Amino acid sequence: MTLVRWRPRRELNPFAVMEHLQDHINRAFNFSLPSPTGLGGSFPAVDVRQDKENVIVVAEVPGLAAEDIDLSITGNTITLKGEKKPETEAEDDYAHLERSYGSFERVIELPVEVAAGKAKATLLNGVLSLTLPKSEAVKPKRIEIT
Repeated sequence: MTLVRWRPRRELNPFAVMEHLQDHINRAFNFSLPSPTGLGGSFPAVDVRQDKENVIVVAEVPGLAAEDIDLSITGNTITLKGEKKPETEAEDDYAHLERSYGSFERVIELPVEVAAGKAKATLLNGVLSLTLPKSEAVKPKRIEIT
């Protein structure tokens, strides 16, 4: 059974059909569609922060091993690719299935250019941590005034 919002005197409103359509459109735009991969629109979830010397990127990649992730850096863009594989290949008859599997790709734009050759990445307990030293060109330099 579908619940419908009660609106008194709706039948007296000549614009009731348009209001009903607007409600449906508003609900459609507030609903996030899953990506074609089935892993959600923003998998993996990522935090990007910076300090004086580094840009730190932390991504949640539960259930993935380092071999399942491909990481590349170009200028101030990181590309994270991988595939989340099911634990078993058996075609069981699931009663309920919420976990997603499949390929993913996420492109993350960094706030500044980094020195890609000095980047360090670690994967611990499903959390991928990247420490990216800032490029010397973007680090502030003190200029002596004479």
